[in-house]
Amino acid sequence: MKLSREEVKHLALLARLGLDEDEVERLREQLSNILENFEILQQVDTTDVPPTAHSIALENVLREDEAGPSLPADQILANAPNREDDFFKVRAVLE
Repeated sequence: MKLSREEVKHLALLARLGLDEDEVERLREQLSNILENFEILQQVDTTDVPPTAHSIALENVLREDEAGPSLPADQILANAPNREDDFFKVRAVLE
């Protein structure tokens, strides 16, 4: 499908693009090539191909959430600027 210069100018107007004459011609050729490629794709027989959202199967890459051993409280609180027993001590958020 070949686009005319007027069609490209109309598309440029809708997209609010300011194109000079060279850009109109270059865009006309590029858009025409894209439309021709879509015409070729539409000729492919896809009657036995089930519809899909992805061309490859998706799988979850996250590991299972399993409880494991944790660090001792003294090691966790080693760099705490303020602590009280086995807890972080912070300023009150609500009064």
